[in-house]
Amino acid sequence: MIVNPRITEYIDSLESSQGSLLDSIEKEARMARVPIIRRETGALLRTVIRALAPSRILEIGTAVGYSALLMCRAMPRDCRITTIEKYEKRIPTARENFRRAGEEERITLMEGDAGDWIQKLSGEKFDLVFLDAAKGQYLSWLPGILELMREGAMLISDNVLQDGDAAQSRFAIPRRDRTIHSRMREYLYVLKHSEELETAVLSIGDGVALSVKSRQQLGANGCEE
Repeated sequence: MIVNPRITEYIDSLESSQGSLLDSIEKEARMARVPIIRRETGALLRTVIRALAPSRILEIGTAVGYSALLMCRAMPRDCRITTIEKYEKRIPTARENFRRAGEEERITLMEGDAGDWIQKLSGEKFDLVFLDAAKGQYLSWLPGILELMREGAMLISDNVLQDGDAAQSRFAIPRRDRTIHSRMREYLYVLKHSEELETAVLSIGDGVALSVKSRQQLGANGCEE
């Protein structure tokens, strides 16, 4: 845990029901150890969506559809979500969950590799991108994601602190995890030093980065050009 477990438990206790269907999907996913977003991350995601009022959302990493349905509860009625999932065994469950929720018209599920779909979506623009898939690919996907974002759009990257491991020296990390550790640290460095993005890294859930695509670049004196 990044944050004291007692604090996390207290924050989670403040959450209200998201409805019987979503509560059921969440419970089933956690019992089956399906990687879905944590409750405090879900609350942040819903709050951001309420503030942004996006018209188009891109989600990379559908899993069983839990986070997409959470976003549906907060987004405007005319908003649409495009969500991408590669793991074939979870796709039928996600589609069934979308059907049960009556959200098939507002959610489009793309099956296959996210990198391929990012290229195929070239030319389209999104107001919000939620990135929650293969962590080792975040950096390689980033240039394509930026091309899909409108000016002023937000990128939300989940699991960026890896339960705090990202802050550790690579020599304190098990050898099998050092590649993903190195890639995530590089991803965060690029986010924080990109001239196109303004980024905050938050130590909630498993670590979340909020990045806004700048409407105008800043000059050397810090003023808008």
